[in-house]
Amino acid sequence: MKKTIFLVALITVIGCSTPQETTPVPAEPTTAELLERGKTLVTVGGCRDCHSPKIFNETGMHFDESRAFSGHPEGSSLPEIDKRALSPGYWVLFSGDLTAAVGPWGMTFARNLTPHETGIKGWSKEVFIKAMRTGQHMGIEKGRPIMPPMPWENQKELSDQDLTAIFTYLQSLKPIDNYVPEPIPASELL
Repeated sequence: MKKTIFLVALITVIGCSTPQETTPVPAEPTTAELLERGKTLVTVGGCRDCHSPKIFNETGMHFDESRAFSGHPEGSSLPEIDKRALSPGYWVLFSGDLTAAVGPWGMTFARNLTPHETGIKGWSKEVFIKAMRTGQHMGIEKGRPIMPPMPWENQKELSDQDLTAIFTYLQSLKPIDNYVPEPIPASELL
C-alpha cells in the first residue's frame, strides 16, 4: 500500500512539474538584420522623397543617388516665396526638387541624414530615438521643434528596435558634406 501511495504521489509530482510554456526571448538582431530592416523602413517611409535632391530630365524625376539623403542642396537658389503660403488654409509650397517647403510655420529644409559632420554624424542612437519620440530637434527638451513637413508623429509610433534599425541604416550611408540651413520662422519671411 505504501508503495502504491508513493508511486501515485511521484506520478502526481512529475505530472505537475512539467515546464510551463514560456515565450522565448527574441534574440538581438544582427547588424545585417538591422541594416535590412532600416533600409525597408526608410524606403516605405518615403524618407528619400524629401531628404534626397532630384534630377529632372526628359524621362521625369529621378533621385540623385550621388547625393542620397544629403538634404536640401547647400547654396541652391530658391524662387521668390509666394507670401500667401504663410497663411493658414493656403497651399503648402515645395521647392522644385522637394527638399524645401514653405507653409504657415515658415520655411524648412530637409536635413542631411548622412553620417557626415554636416549631417547626423554626431548623433547617438539614443538622441535619434528621443528626437523621433518627442518631435524636438536632437531630442533636446525645450529645443526647437522638428518642423513640417517632417512626419515625426508617424515615426514616434515605431518600436525602439525599428528606430534603431533606421538609425543603423542612416549611419551606413556614404557621408556627404552638405550644410543645410536652419528653418526660417514665418515672421522672418513676411
